[in-house]
Amino acid sequence: MLTFFGRNRPFCDGVSRRDFLGVGALSIAGLSLADLLRLRAQAGVSESPKSVIMIYLPGGPTHLDTYDLKPQAATEYRGEFDPIQTNVPGMEICELMPMQAQIADKLSIVRGMVTSNEHSAHGTLTGFHNKAMRPPLGSVVSYLRGRKSSLPPYVSMMSNARDAENPHYVGEAHKPFSPSGEGMKNLSLVSDVNLNRLADRKALRDTLDKIRRDIDVDGSLAGVDSFTERALDMVTSPKAREAFDVSRESAATHAKYGRENESFLKARRLVEAGVSVVTLSTGGWDTHANNFTSMRKQLPRIDQGIHALVTDLHDRGLANDVAVLMAGEFGRTPRINMNAGRDHWPSSGFSLLGGALGQGQVIGESDSTGSRPKGMPITQSNVLASIYRHLGIDPSTVIRDNSGRPMYLLDDRRLLSELA
Repeated sequence: MLTFFGRNRPFCDGVSRRDFLGVGALSIAGLSLADLLRLRAQAGVSESPKSVIMIYLPGGPTHLDTYDLKPQAATEYRGEFDPIQTNVPGMEICELMPMQAQIADKLSIVRGMVTSNEHSAHGTLTGFHNKAMRPPLGSVVSYLRGRKSSLPPYVSMMSNARDAENPHYVGEAHKPFSPSGEGMKNLSLVSDVNLNRLADRKALRDTLDKIRRDIDVDGSLAGVDSFTERALDMVTSPKAREAFDVSRESAATHAKYGRENESFLKARRLVEAGVSVVTLSTGGWDTHANNFTSMRKQLPRIDQGIHALVTDLHDRGLANDVAVLMAGEFGRTPRINMNAGRDHWPSSGFSLLGGALGQGQVIGESDSTGSRPKGMPITQSNVLASIYRHLGIDPSTVIRDNSGRPMYLLDDRRLLSELA
């Protein structure tokens, strides 16, 4: 069967002759790859070269020690780090991120963001809280736009956000593909099937299909072959497997990203190959204690990863087509607690944008202690509205849920005008 998230999720389609002749590691039971392609095509969506890499920081990173420092605040607020000037006049970030400071003209920082107070990627990926049960942006894009290449339109490398990536009412066909475990096995031939045997199976299937077409009186089989051919192409063509294979990159490229940022490099390879939405997560940012010790370990790594990814997109001519979004659930408390940590703080946080939405600017502002936004608050939905627009999708688009009720992609559809 086609497997997502590294575990089996069978469908009740039964076993057919076509399933029996399935290729690769696609099982004789469940939804076949050809079925999946067919369901996506039924949406009648168009293709677009635009894509997005979404980087989720689980646990909620501190805004006051990363992109929204308050050096003039009292000691119990400002923390242990100093701001440094970037290559954009007036834009400052944490001293532990000097590489990003060099490319700030390719970044956009959103400050004073208001979020929900829940430990989940749901808000970052959907713009809604958990109980809303909305599909993530990747599933929506898969549903509305379909495939751009032999690769799946939505790939997730987030093992810690499976609930947030539930496609809900857009359907099982629009779950993300997980490039690990069973997911990668589905892109390979099973051990007893080489390309020659696969060709024999294809010939047998074609013969049986011809017999069925000869007795088909209503033409219902007319569109079947094109979907099956695409399923075969996905397995027999090396493009899909190569896109996930970072070993094909040079030693210099690996050094640029760093050993701990392999998922950033893989994300770049995937969007370059034609994937519309790639999600990944990195680090652990729930710093109720020892916040500053944790930041000293994690910020240099994320600094290298963002610098490598953004500069790589520009160097490879992808920056106008690929947007990068990095965010967590919420910010952290402005006042440092007794354990040298910061607690959950949904009243002010940040998002970082790069690639097509990185324009060397700060959007939004927080007050003197980083406690509240100044002016109109910016929400996760506002950021996602701008991502949808980049992808060529109107955020006011309506999709009907399982009961037939019309559901907007986002309730708060206000775009960030600075990103126009």
